[in-house]
Amino acid sequence: MGGGGDGSGDSGDGSGGDGSGESCSGETYDVGYGDSQTTVCSDAFPTNEQLYVYCVQSGWMNWPSVMEAFNQEYGVELNDNDRSSGEALQDARSQAQSPTHSAFNGGYTFAIQAMNDGLTQAYKPANWDKVPDNAKTDNGHCTSTRKVTTALTYRKDIFEERGLDEPQTWEDLKHPDIMQDLALQTPQAAVGLAAALSINNAYGGGLDDVQPVIDYYNTIQEGGAEFTDNFLAQFTSGEYSSFIRYDYSGLDLKYNVEDLDEDQVGVALLEGPDGNAGAFNALYGYAMLADAPNPEAVKLFMDYVLSIEGQQHFLDAYARPIRAPEMEMPDEFPPQSRYDETQFTVDQSTLIENQDSIIQDITRGADI
Repeated sequence: MGGGGDGSGDSGDGSGGDGSGESCSGETYDVGYGDSQTTVCSDAFPTNEQLYVYCVQSGWMNWPSVMEAFNQEYGVELNDNDRSSGEALQDARSQAQSPTHSAFNGGYTFAIQAMNDGLTQAYKPANWDKVPDNAKTDNGHCTSTRKVTTALTYRKDIFEERGLDEPQTWEDLKHPDIMQDLALQTPQAAVGLAAALSINNAYGGGLDDVQPVIDYYNTIQEGGAEFTDNFLAQFTSGEYSSFIRYDYSGLDLKYNVEDLDEDQVGVALLEGPDGNAGAFNALYGYAMLADAPNPEAVKLFMDYVLSIEGQQHFLDAYARPIRAPEMEMPDEFPPQSRYDETQFTVDQSTLIENQDSIIQDITRGADI
C-alpha cells in the first residue's frame, strides 16, 4: 500500500525491513503519506493477540465488515471494542502512562480532545491528501474517515396504525403517540451529543446556550421517551416505534436488515418549528495514540480504512465516506434537497473547547 496509493497492498520480498534498518522475514508494506511515509514489516504485527483500536466494534458503521476484510488481507485480527467515544476518551486518559490501544477511533471532536490532552502522535495515512482540509489537522494527528447526519428512524407501519404523518420537525416528536416509545442516547456518546446539538439548534440555542435542548429533553421524558444504548432489537420487535441516531442507522436497517421490510422503516431529517436547521452533520475519524503498542499494524489498518476499498465498507452501510466525492453514491439516501434544508455544522474549535461543559450541563439539566 504505497503512500498516496489505494489499498492495493505492496507486498515486498522480505528484505525491506520496517524502516529501522532491521531485517524482515515476513511481508513488508509501504504506508503513510508525505512525511509519514515508511515501510512496516509483518514480523511486528500482533500474532497471539488482537490489534486494539478504540470504538472499532460490531454493530456500528459496518466495522465488522472492515475488521473481517482487513484480517483476511493482512492476517491481523481487530479487537471488538464496544464503547462510546466518551468512554474511550476517558479510558485513553486513564491509560496514558501505559496505553493499551494503538489508535483512537470515534467522534472527530473527541479525537481532537485526545490530541489536546497529548495522547496522540502524528501519522498521515495514505490518501491523507484526499481528505478535506476542514476534516483533518495539519499536523497529521487527527483525520476524518466518514461523516453522518442526525436523523429520526421510525416504524412507518406503526405510525400508520396510529394515524401519524411522517415527522418533519422536532416539535412533531412531542406528539404523545411518538414520545411514549421514543429512544435516544445520552450526550456522553458522540451520536447522543450530535442529537442534542441538533435539537438545541432547531430551537434557537447555541454552544453557549443549551437550555433549549434541556427543556426539550425534560418534556419528552415526561412523555415516555427513554435514553438507552440498546434499542435496535426493541425497534425491530416494535417495543420502540422510533429512535434518534444518524441517517446511516436508519438506512442500514431499512435496506440491509432482513427482520424488517423496507416499507416498514422511515428515515426523516428534522428541522425546528420555525424552520431552523436541526440535522447536525458529524465527522468521525481516528488518531494514532502516543506510545501505541502496535504502531506498524495500526498504520497499515489506518491506511486500509482510508483506501477506497475500506471506504466502500462504510458506504455499504450508508455511512458517507470522507472520500465520497470519488465514489458512486447509492440512490437510497433522502433527497439532497432535504439535507440542504436541515443540515448544519458548528465551529469545531468552539465545540471542542466547550464540549465537556456542554455534556455536563445537558446531563445535569435533563437528569440523564
